[in-house]
Amino acid sequence: MKIVHIANFYGPNSGGIKTTLHELGKGYQKYGHEFTYIVPGTRLYFEETIYGKKITVPSYILPGSGGYQIIKRSKTVIKILKALEPDRIEVSDRFTLNKVGKFAKANGIPSVVFSHETLQGLAKRFLPLPGFIRNKLVNWHNKRLTSTFDQVITTTAFAAREFIEIKTPNLVRVPLGVDLVNFNPSKRSEALRNELLKGSKYLLVHVGRLSPEKEPQRSIETLIELRTRGFDARLVVIGTGPMWDKIRDLCLGYPVDTLGYIADRNRVSAILACADISLAPGPLETFCLAALESLASATPVIASHSSAVGEILLADPLNPAGAVASDDYISFANAVESLCEQHSASQRARQVAEQLPWDSCVLRMLEVHGIPVVGHSTPHANINRHLKAS
Repeated sequence: MKIVHIANFYGPNSGGIKTTLHELGKGYQKYGHEFTYIVPGTRLYFEETIYGKKITVPSYILPGSGGYQIIKRSKTVIKILKALEPDRIEVSDRFTLNKVGKFAKANGIPSVVFSHETLQGLAKRFLPLPGFIRNKLVNWHNKRLTSTFDQVITTTAFAAREFIEIKTPNLVRVPLGVDLVNFNPSKRSEALRNELLKGSKYLLVHVGRLSPEKEPQRSIETLIELRTRGFDARLVVIGTGPMWDKIRDLCLGYPVDTLGYIADRNRVSAILACADISLAPGPLETFCLAALESLASATPVIASHSSAVGEILLADPLNPAGAVASDDYISFANAVESLCEQHSASQRARQVAEQLPWDSCVLRMLEVHGIPVVGHSTPHANINRHLKAS
C-alpha cells in the first residue's frame, strides 16, 4: 500500500507533528508499506530518508510563530498526489489543506485528517467574541472538516470532545506513542544531573515550544514561587519559539537554564532521565509528546488540569504517574512539593508510558486504513479503557 502524509508546521525546530510523522513512516515501512510525506520547505525537493520519501514544497513562514511554515499552494500538493497515485492519504493540518480532502474524495482515495489541536480552546483564548458566536464558528469548521475527510483522528478524549458534541459519525481515537528505547530511565547520569543542578537539590524540566497557547511562563513562575518558599529547585527549559525573549527576561536572577531547541534526541532523553519532575503547563494540550517522553524516562509530570495530559497521568487515580494543577503558579508549586514526596510516581511513570509504544499507534492506524496486521491484537487495550469520552 502507498500511504502519503501531508503536514504543515513541520520544520527543523518543530516537535510533536514531526515526531509523529517520522514514527508513522518508520512503522508503515516496517510492515511493508510505502510511505511518502509532503512538508513545507524552501523549494520543491525530493529525498530518501529512513522515515520514507520526503518531498518539500515552497512554503510561507507564519508571522509570529517563531518559524513555523505552511505550504503555499494546495495545487502543488495535488499535482504531486496525482503523480504519486496513493492508496491512502493522511493530513496533519485541520486549517489549510481541505482541498486535499476534496481531491481524495473526488478520486476515491480514503483519507484521514489528524486533529492535533482543540479548536474550542484556541477560539476561546484568541477570538474575543461572544460565546455563542464563537461556538457556532467552531462547530461550523468542525462539521466542514468531518465532511471533507473520510475519518477524523483524535488522540485523547479531550481532543475528541468537540467532535462528539456535534455527533461526528466518522471520529476515530488513536493514541500516539513514545520511543521507549531512547526515552528510558537507563539514560540517567548522576554526573549530568549534578552538572544541571549546579548545587541545587531538585531538578525540574520544561520541554516544549515557547508560544503563548502553551503558557511556558508558568514553569518559570512556578520555579520562582518555589524558591520564595525556600524549596531548593533549579529549572531547565528546552525549546524555542515566539516567547523566547520574554522567557529569557523572566528567568533573569533565578536558577533557570534556557537551552533552546536541542536537535539531539539522545541529549534530550538524558536530561529528562536526570530530572525529578517535568512541567507541562499548556492548558490546551491534546496529547503532549514531551510529557509522554518524560514518563518514559521515569520522570513524573505535572500538567494543567484543563489539558488532555491528565487522562494519561491519572489513568489509575489510585496510582498516578504525576499530578494535575490549576492554571496558576501557586497550584503548580504546591503540586511540585507534594509530588517530590511520592517516590512511587517514578516507577508508575514508566509503567504508563510502556502502555503506549509507537508500534501500537502504527498498528491502530493500519486498522483505520483497513489493513489489520495478522497476528496482532488490538493495540492500546489497557490505556483505551481510561481514555473513553465521558
